Amino acid sequence: MALVNPHGKDKVLKPLLLTGVELEEEKEKAKGLTEVRISSREAGDLIMMGIGGFTPLEGFMGEADWKGVCADYTLSDGTFWPIPITVSTTEGQADSISNGEEIALFSEETGEIMATMKVNEKYKIDKEFECQNVYKTTELDHPGVAMVMNQEDVNLAGPVKVLSQGSFPTEYKGIYMTPTETRKLFDDKGWSKVAALQLRNPMHRSHEYLAKIAIETCDGVLIHQLLGKLKPGDIPADTRVKAIDTLVEHYFVKDTCVQAGYPLDMRYAGPREALLHALFRQNYGCSHMIIGRDHAGVGEYYGPFDAHHIFDEIPNDAMETEPLKIDWTFYCTSCDGMASMKTCPHGKEDRLLLSGTKLRKMLSEGDEVPDHFSRPEVLAILRDYYESLTEKVEIKTHKYSEGV
Repeated sequence: MALVNPHGKDKVLKPLLLTGVELEEEKEKAKGLTEVRISSREAGDLIMMGIGGFTPLEGFMGEADWKGVCADYTLSDGTFWPIPITVSTTEGQADSISNGEEIALFSEETGEIMATMKVNEKYKIDKEFECQNVYKTTELDHPGVAMVMNQEDVNLAGPVKVLSQGSFPTEYKGIYMTPTETRKLFDDKGWSKVAALQLRNPMHRSHEYLAKIAIETCDGVLIHQLLGKLKPGDIPADTRVKAIDTLVEHYFVKDTCVQAGYPLDMRYAGPREALLHALFRQNYGCSHMIIGRDHAGVGEYYGPFDAHHIFDEIPNDAMETEPLKIDWTFYCTSCDGMASMKTCPHGKEDRLLLSGTKLRKMLSEGDEVPDHFSRPEVLAILRDYYESLTEKVEIKTHKYSEGV
């Protein structure tokens, strides 16, 4: 059997990253173009377009695509897409740019020119409309809402030529992989049925259990972690990489899983982000997306299984990658092992409910971590990380992380 097709009507990867002579010529041309600053989120989206992770997008979305995605999950040509991919600038700079003009997009963090873009459209958006539709709230305490509300006032739309992948290939050498690379890896292994496990936390026992459930029914699992920006208090990628490597080495059968990373910032969009995670994993070659409790959620903005339900609300042909929905998982003392609500008949008093939020809170406060919460080899790495911190960030739990 073959891997799933890339997303979109053409069913082929569309990486927008230039190479060779074409790259050098475009870099030289970019030096003479008007420069527009882009945020970390926008740079991550740009890199994903560059490596084909956001196939079939050819650039940042125009107003019709933006509105269709917010309201109906579709681009103007009918292609399924769950979250707007846009770039913004100030009203003053937008006024100085003509339609049809080429501009250079540079990272506000590194100053590097990341891409050139032909501006086909300039438009203002209703930020509250985007937030209400995508994040289901307009509260600024939501980090995704704050991201949208703090962006500039005018969106620029048009095709891009990507010039750089930023620091990801060097900083995360061996972990950062493009869709072309993961597809080749899966082909070389003879895998066609591959499940993706989304991570922004080190793997605790529930994550391990989810991955092993998938391994029972698939050829293998892609442990795919976010390498971009997180919210304060989340654990950085280099620490997660070490923890996951250790866990895989000691507790997984060899060659049943692959660890890789991708360059996006978290949006914390809950159900909508679960759809995006499944969509771009299709481009990476994954036939299934593991969807557990409170996928891509934050605080109490989403119900613990809203990310399950949203897959039932979209058309059957929206994308090829299917959700692998798994109920709340925990360690049960009476079962003497990992279980879920579907497999464990015992009461709450027998269950050790596991979450990344609870684990981070215990470690950040120096509390003892209960047995069976995480593997000892992983805990040793995480304790070293927390002991190295000079400033502590308060970790707040919520009812879903506590099992309420």
